[in-house]
Amino acid sequence: MSKYIPPSEYYTFDAIVNDPIEVVEAVLASKAGDHTEIKKLANGVVEIDELPEGEPATIDVATMLFLACMDWDLFRDSSKPLDGGKGSREKLGRWPTKDGNAIAYLIEYTDSPDQIIEELLAKLTLGFVPEFLGESGFDKGAFGLEMMGWITRAEVKELRREINRGRWSVKANEPFDGGVQDGFRHLDNLLRGAEKYRAGLLMRRHS
Repeated sequence: MSKYIPPSEYYTFDAIVNDPIEVVEAVLASKAGDHTEIKKLANGVVEIDELPEGEPATIDVATMLFLACMDWDLFRDSSKPLDGGKGSREKLGRWPTKDGNAIAYLIEYTDSPDQIIEELLAKLTLGFVPEFLGESGFDKGAFGLEMMGWITRAEVKELRREINRGRWSVKANEPFDGGVQDGFRHLDNLLRGAEKYRAGLLMRRHS
């Protein structure tokens, strides 16, 4: 009998309208019963609009932050894919490595002179880790929600600019010939879409 091989994890990249670091305090206030700021940030999100003032929110902090940050109009509009319909979102979502994480692959096998690319990529894939964020509980929420990290609208433009400047190089020990170039090509498609829609980018993991 053949051994069961579990499916590899995959990742998604979504447009966000709010900077998560600016939403954290509003979420913590909401957990204490003050929903004023979170309702301003997540205007139109039913789950947050219906929170009764004075009563601590029962939604976990990760889910609340996710609800407040997502660009829901863009998320629901299938006619406006971030990658322009080029398949880059799917390519980056299932990278041919053990962990399937294309961003981690780019960090490991890219070398740039000022490390700006690596730092922004690290924020995209590690930003919600408690040691990075400075708060715990914001990386995992209900129904399997697992947020990796993010970059803001300004950082989307900065990362795209740095990639296209071409000052980075590929490390000699890269295991897949052309993998870094391919990864940056697909990432640039996503960044172009995020820049077009004036959005930041959020990375999530799915098991």
